[in-house]
Amino acid sequence: MCSLFISDLHLHPRRPELTQALHDFCQQQVEPQSKLFILGDLFEAWLGDDLGLAMYAEVVALLARQTQQGTQIYFISGNRDFLVGEAFSRTTGVTLLPEAYQLQMGQDRILLLHGDTLCTDDTDYQKFRQQVRQPQWQIEFLAQPADVRIAIANQYRQQSQSLTAQKLESIMDVSEAEVLCQLQQHDCNVLIHGHTHRPKVHCYNTTKDILQRIVLGDWDKHFYYLKWPDEGAWQLLKQTI
Repeated sequence: MCSLFISDLHLHPRRPELTQALHDFCQQQVEPQSKLFILGDLFEAWLGDDLGLAMYAEVVALLARQTQQGTQIYFISGNRDFLVGEAFSRTTGVTLLPEAYQLQMGQDRILLLHGDTLCTDDTDYQKFRQQVRQPQWQIEFLAQPADVRIAIANQYRQQSQSLTAQKLESIMDVSEAEVLCQLQQHDCNVLIHGHTHRPKVHCYNTTKDILQRIVLGDWDKHFYYLKWPDEGAWQLLKQTI
C-alpha cells in the first residue's frame, strides 16, 4: 500500500470539473487500505460546518464512501478552510490533524504543513492569520447568521486581493530560514506542504543531514499528488484535469 498527499484543490460548486477530478483520483489512485493526506485548502471557502456540509454535499459523500471502504483520510486545514470542524469529521470519517504533523516513512522523518505558516515575510497575512485562528474570534464568527458570514468572507477576500496585487511574489513565498527552522524544531528531514501553488522539490545540504522540501501544486487545469509507497521511492506526479 502507499500514502498519498494532495493539497489546494480549492473545490467550489462553480468548478464541477475539480470535484470530478477528485472522484477520478479516488477511483484510480486511492486504494481501500491506503492513506490519503489532504494538506489544506480542499475547499475554496468553508464558513462553518453547518454551511459547508450542505454546500459541498457531493464531496462530503465521496469522502465518507472512501473512509467506509477502509481508506484512512487525514486533513490539515488551510487558509481557506480553517473552520472545518468536528461535524465534518464525524460525517466523513476524516481525521483532523494539527497544523503541524509528523510521521515516519521508512527512514524519513516527515513534517506535514499546509504551508502558510512558512510565509513569514508576508507580515500582513500573518497578522490576519493570528486573528482568525483565535478560538474566541471563531466562536463569534460562527455565531453569525449565514448571510453575515458570507458578507464578511467576501469583504476579507476583496481586501486580500487588493493587498496581494501590491506585493512582490517573493514576499508571498516561503521563507527558507523558516523552512529550516521548522525542520530543525521538529527533527525532520522531509517537509511536505502546499499553499504556494509552486510545485517543486527543494534540497538543502546541512552539516547534519540532506533535507528535502516537497511542494504540492494546486488543482486547476492539472492536479498534483505525491505518491509514497510503503516500500520504494516517492513520486511527485502531475495529471491533466
